[in-house]
Amino acid sequence: MKPARRIQIFLIALLIVACSSAPGGVGEIFATDTPLPTPKAAVTPAPDEEAAVMAFFEALENDDYEAMYAMLAQSSRDALTLEDFSKRWNDALNTMSASEFEVKILSSVISPFNGEVKYSITYKTILAGDISREILMRLTNEENRWKIVWDDSLILPELAGGNQLAMEYDIPARGDIYDREGLPIATQADAFAFGIQTDQIDFDMVGALTSELGRLCGFDPLGIQSLIDSSGPGWYLPMCEGTRAEAQRLLSINPGGLVIQEYSSRYYFRGGLAPQAVGYTLAISPEQLNQYRRLGYSGSERIGQTGIEQWAEDYLAGKHGGVLRVVSPTGQIVSTLGQSAPEPADSVYLTIDSNLQFHAQAAVEFFRGAIVVMEVETGRILAMASGPDFDPNVFESNNPNNIALNSLLNDARTPLLNRAAQGQLPLGSVFKIITFSAALESGLYLKDTEYDCQYDFTELSDQVRHDWTWQHCQDRIAAGKFCNTTDSTPSGLITLQEGLMRSCNPYFWHIGNDLYTNWDRGSDIANMARGFGLGSPTGIGQIPEEAGQITDPATQIDAVNQAIGQGDVLVTPLQVARFMAAIANGGTLYRPQIIEKIQPVEGDPVLTFKPEAQGTLPLRPENLDILREALLMVTNDPKGTARWNILGLQFKVAGKTGTAESGSGKPHGWFAGYTLNKANTDLPDIAIVAVGENVGEGSEYAVPFFRAMVEAYYYGSPQRQYYDFGQIGYPPYTPTPRSGGVFP
Repeated sequence: MKPARRIQIFLIALLIVACSSAPGGVGEIFATDTPLPTPKAAVTPAPDEEAAVMAFFEALENDDYEAMYAMLAQSSRDALTLEDFSKRWNDALNTMSASEFEVKILSSVISPFNGEVKYSITYKTILAGDISREILMRLTNEENRWKIVWDDSLILPELAGGNQLAMEYDIPARGDIYDREGLPIATQADAFAFGIQTDQIDFDMVGALTSELGRLCGFDPLGIQSLIDSSGPGWYLPMCEGTRAEAQRLLSINPGGLVIQEYSSRYYFRGGLAPQAVGYTLAISPEQLNQYRRLGYSGSERIGQTGIEQWAEDYLAGKHGGVLRVVSPTGQIVSTLGQSAPEPADSVYLTIDSNLQFHAQAAVEFFRGAIVVMEVETGRILAMASGPDFDPNVFESNNPNNIALNSLLNDARTPLLNRAAQGQLPLGSVFKIITFSAALESGLYLKDTEYDCQYDFTELSDQVRHDWTWQHCQDRIAAGKFCNTTDSTPSGLITLQEGLMRSCNPYFWHIGNDLYTNWDRGSDIANMARGFGLGSPTGIGQIPEEAGQITDPATQIDAVNQAIGQGDVLVTPLQVARFMAAIANGGTLYRPQIIEKIQPVEGDPVLTFKPEAQGTLPLRPENLDILREALLMVTNDPKGTARWNILGLQFKVAGKTGTAESGSGKPHGWFAGYTLNKANTDLPDIAIVAVGENVGEGSEYAVPFFRAMVEAYYYGSPQRQYYDFGQIGYPPYTPTPRSGGVFP
């Protein structure tokens, strides 16, 4: 080392030592009590090959083909579009009828740039059983991520080289739907579509044409004639369908203008019995195709879309069979992967009585309304009619009358809605049953507690409220109808039972206000309503239903409105039928049921009806007896609101009328009641609820519907045909207004 260089190093060393020892010197930068951090090299973690494979199959589980495609190697994506990739997976799963699958990683071998993962996959298929394979997946490292090198054999090894899967389906006939006695409601049948070609009508036979079509289709012959008159020549007017047996009379007459076209399909008898509850079938839609293919359907079947047809799909469809094969690109069979034999479909028997259902539908056909008939001791639904109804046969594409489908779907009267279980309406004066019960259970009212029922109720300062008698007779006379003088004057001094019999609004307004204001019992009526099953679903289960609405009143006005079933009170006819049946049977609330049994072709039923008690009415036995006495007074006492249209009925009945303000147009007319004839007939007692929307008073419309059902139940058909609104089963007419006083 040269001397100058040696000196330079020595001086630098001295300088470093001096600076290090000098306080506040430069050395403080280097000499510190805080240790310096240990330098770390930036190391990129190795990708997890097994996690990459599992992520791929997790995306498959969610049918997320786009995410799966993004996990492919760039070379695979260059050779295969997302659309083709998605189709290969989707077609394979659908053809296999793979409802689910399981994947397990068995082993993996990797290098910095490539890897291989061995996994087992088991497809759980409906038609071919479990299909298990061990498969080797190749991976490539792209930007420090494992990407999958695609090959069709990753689905199944048998698909290598362009092979494909093919399923040969064996589909059983769809099961039938019957009523409780085994009469058909829906089956596969050869049927005839009937219509009218207006330019081919033989006007010498037009009367036979309209009357016979009316008889078969359940139409008013005058309505058919009006339709002909309003249509131009050359029009085809679809009417209805029928089997050869049903249409034998019409086929034998064959009047000019009648068009008869034969077809085969799922056929709904008598133009559809309880169509809103039974439902209908449709072809599998594109949106439903994957779901049903993976359940073993070929995709060509018709499936239940609503009602019982939908609820019982698994029973009615039977068990599909099939043979799963691998075929070469030229269509040659390579191998068979699995197979299963079909099993015949089950049949569904409803609790519905076809005859009673037919007459219930006829009663409300020309109204928006509903009728529910229920056995009081079991919860069986014997009839569930919603008006207007519809013909489910028009949903069949093979039916020439299918041209009427568009009109049905756009009908402003919403005939597809099941008003019996889904129609939510204020209950009006039928709700006074609830208020009556709450008053008794409060201990503040007895059956003989009196109230002076006059025209007006003035306990609230917001307005004067009027009893129904205030304007009743004037309205009836103006409409040209009879009015009993009893209904034109206030009820006067009456007991609580008489208040229910006369449906005195002021008395029940008073109860609602009294409980809310004076006794701090404002929720008593709402709680009683909930105890009667209102404000929540009935639990019928086999068809859709709504819950209705019951709320605690927040003001005096809310309390008095609720007391007569107005305000925000909403109920369904099914809920009302359920609690009326409970009143009749001694207090047990049964779950409404519409399925009698599910019957296979051979052997015992796989499901049978069993009455299911869900609770009891929150009424002491003595108060329930008081309530039932009052409901008998409604139908039997000369001053009872239902007496006029019940008069002459040969069977003992009880019930309550209701007229509910609708908010627009005429009020909704209600009647809810039950029979008491079990001791004198072989038939069990029934509860019946009838409602007509925007028709008028319950005593004028709903009581006739109720009476028609009682007569149809015991006699086989309604006996009294004519009422103020016209004939049961025909369009209502408007009487000619008359002048003068009260009718004698």
